[in-house]
Amino acid sequence: MSNGTARDLDGQLVALVGGSGFFGAHLAQELLARGARLRICSRHPERGFRLKPLAGLGQIQLVAADITKPHTLEVALTGCDSVVNLVGAFAGDLDAVQGAGAGHLAAIARSHGAKAFVQISAIGASAASDVPYARTKAAGEAAVLVAFPAATILRPSVIFGEDDNFINMFAGLIAQLPVVPVFGPSAPFQPVHVDDAAQAVGNVLAAPAAHAGKTYELGGPEVITMGDLNRRIAKSAQRTPLLLDLPDAVSSAFASATGWLPGAPLTRHQWTLLKAGNTASAALPGMAELGVLARPLELFLDRWMVRFRKHGRFAAKAA
Repeated sequence: MSNGTARDLDGQLVALVGGSGFFGAHLAQELLARGARLRICSRHPERGFRLKPLAGLGQIQLVAADITKPHTLEVALTGCDSVVNLVGAFAGDLDAVQGAGAGHLAAIARSHGAKAFVQISAIGASAASDVPYARTKAAGEAAVLVAFPAATILRPSVIFGEDDNFINMFAGLIAQLPVVPVFGPSAPFQPVHVDDAAQAVGNVLAAPAAHAGKTYELGGPEVITMGDLNRRIAKSAQRTPLLLDLPDAVSSAFASATGWLPGAPLTRHQWTLLKAGNTASAALPGMAELGVLARPLELFLDRWMVRFRKHGRFAAKAA
């Protein structure tokens, strides 16, 4: 989070498109602390009601908007100084959502006079990828820069936080199951704390000219593997399940055989992305160049995992 003294976005109206989710909630808190007024644009604006107590009177607006329906964006972006596109999906018409749709959003933002546009993409975005998610993320980046050449592209690794659906998913499995299969145990990734990622966005919006047309990779301070992550979670949760590292051939076969089922734990495309890893390269600037000192998962994990211990915060006394 920002240091609480900077009001470098004071009075600016920032539209968070797709801003009612996990990252959007944390980003909203960061930008509000810096003095911004927010317009949360979402297909389900009611999900943003929980953000109201974070703001002063009139500091947050909730607007119904759909990135696949440009006429809703025309209304949502009227009068905005800056726009942040947080929209993403793993299924459905991905080009309409995060490919061409991102370009349409950027074009509308520019036509309405926005001074800054931030596109939240992902590490691994590639026009040459066989995975629709990664391919359309790259298409979205390209479309945004054509429509809004001064836009800034941010590519985060896995974003983690106390209320995420990533760390908590693994912690829940470890707390409930005696044996936990670990897919892609050697797959590397570079998790970034949600509030550090939010600060990066805020720093871009505070000085858009300095970051115009640039692409940054947002990674945390360490690279860890999926196997290591599960073991760290188990240790912090004081749980001792059998963590079964699955060979790549088994993981691949499992994804192929069951990935088409509704609610499958691992699809074929997810396996492809997992196996490839999710780490920042040395080819692009990162968190340091955005003025953010990234914090490691280890700094938070013991405190967050208390609720997954057998006796919660009374675990030590019960033992």
